[in-house]
Amino acid sequence: MLPLSLLKTSQGHPMLVELKNGETYNGHLVSCDTWMNVHLREVICTSKDGDRFWRMANCYVRGNTIKYICVPDEVIGLVQEENLKKSQMKPQVGGRGRGGRDGGRGRGDGGRGGRGGRGGRGV
Repeated sequence: MLPLSLLKTSQGHPMLVELKNGETYNGHLVSCDTWMNVHLREVICTSKDGDRFWRMANCYVRGNTIKYICVPDEVIGLVQEENLKKSQMKPQVGGRGRGGRDGGRGRGDGGRGGRGGRGGRGV
């Protein structure tokens, strides 16, 4: 299971994000991107010591500051179901690629190409 597929499936679900500096953010995932930047809504931020709390409507957390993310178990089940559906939908393709008389080169002239000459055959 890839981390980004897990995050994409987690959209709309609650999650806990702990940063490298010790702060934690509890909220619902709105969106994420390929750098694991996350946008949360209805967020409660807890200080490193756990003695201060902040409530925020929205929060954007940069991916390289994240230590770990905790998602509900139900999301992991959803990711596994989606991966299973995707694998069943993919057509099974066999063989060595393009094939054909030209060995998969796609030109039909049988030559190697290159600069000058006739068809690259050294003539």
